[in-house]
Amino acid sequence: MFFPAYNDSGTIASMVVSAVLAAGRLTPDFEVIVINDGSRDATPLILDELARVYPQVRVVHHQGNRGYGGALRSGFAHAAKEWIFYTDGDAQYDPWEMSVLWERKGPGIDLVNGYKISRSDPFHRIVIGRLYHNAVKLLFGLKVRDVDCDFRLMRRAIFDRVTLTKNSGVICLEMMKKIQDAGFTIAEAPVHHYHRAYGKSQFFNFSRIARTAADVMKLWWALVVTRGSEPPAAGRTGA
Repeated sequence: MFFPAYNDSGTIASMVVSAVLAAGRLTPDFEVIVINDGSRDATPLILDELARVYPQVRVVHHQGNRGYGGALRSGFAHAAKEWIFYTDGDAQYDPWEMSVLWERKGPGIDLVNGYKISRSDPFHRIVIGRLYHNAVKLLFGLKVRDVDCDFRLMRRAIFDRVTLTKNSGVICLEMMKKIQDAGFTIAEAPVHHYHRAYGKSQFFNFSRIARTAADVMKLWWALVVTRGSEPPAAGRTGA
């Protein structure tokens, strides 16, 4: 499993410790990787101490900030186990609920996608989030209930067939579209979403939203209009 982390010094220690304990109850064969995406607070020091205390913890330090997509791509590249779980380091999801996804995996499942039971965010973020979710589901023909729930368990083998390119938060849209189009089987499970207790969102400002909108349209052109997605995976049917 892995976490992308950027200036998450107030939450990352509890997230990592919870992840170690939660994963240990599910399987003895696990790793916890944290991608420090150029944090400028105490996050790097906290992570290095966690790696010293817990042998299952490994830290990957980015010298500069590569963006959310860059951090996810780094996490997928460094993950070595058959199943990869990831969520964010800001504690808006609970690592203990990884067991909910774990129970849904099986021989015929390639990805278990979490969906938020309810969104614990300020009203304007909920509105913007719903507009985004409905718009991209329509544009990209997505079948999952929640495109932007960053609480996922997936087979590492997916990335033998699916190549991710985005460095922004649009990577989640790119990932779900390519996985769906490649014919991998997706299951879904409800998870809780919590108020942000520390720091602030890197996404919800007008300039970032404008850049995201432009990035979404470029991705739509590439994956829908010109159909530049991955070829279907042999022997798999869509969810």
